[in-house]
Amino acid sequence: MKLRYLLSLLFTSFFLTHSFSQGFTDASTFGFSPDATGVANVEALQKAVDQGGTIIVSKPGTYKVAGTTYIGSNTSLEFGKGVVLQKVDEVGAFTHVLLNKGALTRTYDEHISVKGLHVSVNGVVKRFNEVFGLRGQIAFFYVKDLRIEGFRCYDIEGVQFSIHVCTFEDLLIDDTILVGNKDGIHLGRGNRFRISNATFKTLDDALALNAHDYATSNPEVGWIENGIIENCHDLSLEGQPLVGYFCRILAGGWVDWKEGLELQNADAVVTGGRIYRVDGIGNDGKPLKKIWVTKTRPTHREGTVELDGIKWVMMQEDVQYTAGVRNVVFRDIFLEKPRSTFSIHFDNSSWSRSYYPDAEIPEQKKLLFDNITVLHDGELPFVKVNTPVDAFTITNCSLRNSGILFHGKKGYVPDYGKTYVNFYGNTLNKKGEMNFLENRVPGKEVILYTANNVELFEDFKAVINEGDGKFKIESDLSGLK
Repeated sequence: MKLRYLLSLLFTSFFLTHSFSQGFTDASTFGFSPDATGVANVEALQKAVDQGGTIIVSKPGTYKVAGTTYIGSNTSLEFGKGVVLQKVDEVGAFTHVLLNKGALTRTYDEHISVKGLHVSVNGVVKRFNEVFGLRGQIAFFYVKDLRIEGFRCYDIEGVQFSIHVCTFEDLLIDDTILVGNKDGIHLGRGNRFRISNATFKTLDDALALNAHDYATSNPEVGWIENGIIENCHDLSLEGQPLVGYFCRILAGGWVDWKEGLELQNADAVVTGGRIYRVDGIGNDGKPLKKIWVTKTRPTHREGTVELDGIKWVMMQEDVQYTAGVRNVVFRDIFLEKPRSTFSIHFDNSSWSRSYYPDAEIPEQKKLLFDNITVLHDGELPFVKVNTPVDAFTITNCSLRNSGILFHGKKGYVPDYGKTYVNFYGNTLNKKGEMNFLENRVPGKEVILYTANNVELFEDFKAVINEGDGKFKIESDLSGLK
């Protein structure tokens, strides 16, 4: 028995030494195995990841995981072909398969890469746990230089997103296939990103650029900017209703706290150098449809405190008053699912109202839609706008029945501003009249330029419903010349 034990130690020591000498750590040397329990595998993978550097999982198989693995700076986690991490409920439901360590303290992790990870949700979902509002199967919060490559998830379920990243710089997500009933890739505030080569088959949003959000769906708010989203496919999910968008582009604005403010679920206020939000979600997971009047200023530095019957969540110490999306390119995208494609968006429901009365008005900016191919005959809008936006360009696209819609609740925002729409070099696959642009916002000012477009049918005619808006149009389209 003693000899066997000594041989085992020598064998383990050899593999550890060999792995380190090769410049990588093999997680199997710590006991990470298809034959181990979910609890044992989480302990083993955590030990491996704590080594830093490059960690590999090479043996094909389904590995049970019963909790979260926390990954830190200067770490690459690489999974071989045929490796699946399957969530299991051995000690209770949990949220994340993978979470960066700095998320717990709001300190930046840097230089992290995750390659070849395939997660099976297996019905194990929990809205959030470690960080209020962070809901990804894999999630990163406060991170710089993050690469996610080759990620797969075919059973997105319930109240969780697949990939969730918030408060980031320099993000790359490449080669993903995401299938299921919730968001595919969900971003919060951040700067410089590229999402490439993604296939989505999701009930809810394929992509969410949610600079503002439900209080329970992003841990911080702020601008999402300077990014590229390219070579994506949006597929239909059979037997499911049409909800969500290919991409939600969500803005918001909020105010300073003062006594007497009337508040609802998810409203945000600024006070004492921090942003606080109202957590008005009931025990059933749905918003309480009520109005609270705040009398006591929130001052706590972290967590949730109840004052005047209001549950205040301390959201962030980086104070700003608006959030939105700017300087983002969408290109080489193929759309099979007949839902609205791009929603330049305000929320306005009991889940969240993006704009608080008398707040600074956020203006989303400079969005480019290039070489987008609509493969369906649905009539929901291609671009749907209910926030101020300075300009967007549609070019090299192939469109059928879906056009542009400006809409908004009367009085919700005092001024929706002026929007330039640049529409050129597109192919219009529509027989007869096309509802090209409709405006439902009184006083909305739209300047539309179209040029060098191709109409495939002789009887094509573009129709514009200006409503009570103010339009300037210079166009090459039949019906608008």
